[in-house]
Formats: sequence, structure tokens, C-alpha cells
Amino acid sequence: MSAGGGAIGLLAGGMLTEWLDWRWVLFVNVPIGVLIAALTPLYISESERHSGRFDIAGAVTSTAGMASLVYGFIRAADEGWRDSVTIGSFAAAVVLLLAFVFIERRAKEPITPLKMFADRNRSGTYVIMLSLAAAMFGMFFYIVLFVQNVLGYTPIEAGLAFLPVTVVIALGAGLSQRFLPVFGPKPFMIVGSALAAIGLGWQALISSDSSYVGGILGPMLIFGFGMGLNFVTLTLTAVSGVAQHEAGAASGLLNAMQQVGGSIGLAILTTVFGTAGKNEAENQVPDFLANGSAEQKAEFTQTHQLPAPWGHDVLAQGISAAFHPGRGHGGAGIGHGVAGDPGTQERPGGPVRLGRSGGRLTVRYRRPGGSRRRVPRMPAGARPTGAAPIDTPSPACSTG
Repeated sequence: MSAGGGAIGLLAGGMLTEWLDWRWVLFVNVPIGVLIAALTPLYISESERHSGRFDIAGAVTSTAGMASLVYGFIRAADEGWRDSVTIGSFAAAVVLLLAFVFIERRAKEPITPLKMFADRNRSGTYVIMLSLAAAMFGMFFYIVLFVQNVLGYTPIEAGLAFLPVTVVIALGAGLSQRFLPVFGPKPFMIVGSALAAIGLGWQALISSDSSYVGGILGPMLIFGFGMGLNFVTLTLTAVSGVAQHEAGAASGLLNAMQQVGGSIGLAILTTVFGTAGKNEAENQVPDFLANGSAEQKAEFTQTHQLPAPWGHDVLAQGISAAFHPGRGHGGAGIGHGVAGDPGTQERPGGPVRLGRSGGRLTVRYRRPGGSRRRVPRMPAGARPTGAAPIDTPSPACSTG
């Protein structure tokens, strides 16, 4: 479903951008949201009500802290690391996020239960999702820029260019779901993260002379297949071994790590992109002034943007530099897969392992007396009562 939604989103985003305006990519969600809100009572049963209170202080400090952190990286790309506003943003982020941790430790019903990070495998899963989401958001963002600004693709053509990625993501997710009970999560974490790192490393070789087939398609397919192997694995590892009433918190944290990783990762990569682009522009200006036409120089005086082919070299160099940190995101998954034991989760009854029974994924763990109990896993797409849905990342990004 996620891959299908990604394919539809890519095509729809391209058509809306090309035929109407890029703002429609955002506005189209309004009628969709209204329709979902109207149909939800007809098809979704009300869950059991529980008494409690909202963690307003935790929500405010976490949101403000992350916003300050992201803004600091974006500001640094334009104004530099010594800018007073940049420094102030990072300082505010540190204070707010420390306050958030302090509040969550004392809250009776925290928005982010810190005990979820006590398990090494689960916390490692969150780190991997944070890292891979950062790499994925950056990859789609900068490849869209490249194919439209350097290769000259229209928004619809850019959307079509990403369709093969949705196919390999679906293939990787299907394989991991089928063989996860046989081999356990560790091989899929290691192989998937390694493929993601290889794909990003290959994309770091991009240049203004790269073609879609020769320099874009191959690394995107490798990266997408690696991400597909990780999606199901990370989801099951994050929610395995938790009590039913905590399943919502465990899966919700995985979703939060995906969104936070995408925001912070794109901000960091944008900083790298901006710095590398400025340096390359300084190198390209002398050649442009020596060989550019009078019309190009007049346009440059007004826009301060280098025309092709000099501008293409600047953009390609910035994108290439932005993909270098992305390789480290894949390395995080490899490191955790090698060092940890993602196939085992601890419960009071003993170790928990994934298995298969009657065609369904199961979780096996030992009772205190030593006998083993088998708990059926939910079918794909289903979730236990009170669990937040896992928002598997998909390449449904705007092609504007």
C-alpha cells in the first residue's frame, strides 16, 4: 500500500505541478482530509476510552526544540556557523530538548515514554529509522532538483522517473516479510543498510554530465531495495516485546523518528549542499566571465545565478557533496546490526523471537517455568488495539 501510494503521489504531484501550480500539491490534501474525516465514523470503530491527560509541556518543548534545531541548520547554510541567530537557534534547541527530557522523566503520562529506549535493540531500531529517513528524504529531494534543473525533465517526467523505486521498495519489503521468521531481523538490517549506503555512495559520484540511466537509476534502485528490506524489519523489531498497552507508544516513536530524521537530515544535507555549492560557484565565476555571452552576463548581474552549463556544475557539485554524509546514515544500520542482536527482545518470561506459524508471523517467548508460548503476530496492515499505525516511508514527494 505504501509503495502504491508513493507511485500515485509521484504522478499526481507531477500532474498538479505541471498543469496547475505547485501549491496544489499542498492544497489537494485539504479535501482528502475532509473526506477521510467524514468517512472515518462509518468504517472505524471507536476504541476503548481511557482516562488520562495530555502532556502539553512535553509536546511544546519537543516541537519548539526540534524547530529550533532544524532552523539552526538551515540558517547556517545561508549565514554561516558564526551568525548570532544560528548560534542562538542551536542554544535554544539544546535548552528546550533538555527541558523536554526532564519533563518526560517526571510526567505520569509522558508523550514520549523514555523507558522505550531502555531496550538496546529497540533504541537501535529508532536510531536506524532516524538515519535512514534522513538519507531517504534528502535523496528524493535532491534527485528531483537534478532531473528537473539539469536533465530538463518536466514535473510529470520527474514523477515517472521515480516509479521504479516504488517497485523495488515493494519487492524488498515483500522479501523481508517472507523470510524474516527464517533468518531473523539481523541479516535484513545489515544487508538493507549496506545497500542503502552503497546507493548513496554511488549517487555521490553524480555530475552535470550524468544521465538518468547511467547515473541516477542504478543507485536509486539499490537504495530503494535496501530501504524495502529495512521497513518491515524495523517495524517488527520496534513493537516486538512490548506490552499491548505500550504498543501504541512503541510504534508511535518509530513514526516520530521517521519524521524527525527526515526534517533534521534534510536540514543537515541542505547545509552541506549550500556550502559546497557556494565554493563551486566561486570556482565557476572566473570561467563564466571569460567565456559567457553578453546576454548571460547581463542576466547574471540581475539574478546572481550562473546559467548553464556553469550553473549545472554548481548544482551537481552541491548534490554530490550532500550525498556524502548520507553514506554514514546507512553505516548506522550496519553497525547496529553487527553489534546488537535484533532477533531477540527481553520480556519477563525470557527472550522473544520472531517465528512463523500457519503462514503468519509469530513472537515466541519463554514463560518463567521454561515452556514456550507462541503469540500470533498481526497480519500485514493490522495493529493491536491502542497501537499507532506504522507510517512506512514512501517516495510520495512533491515533484515541483
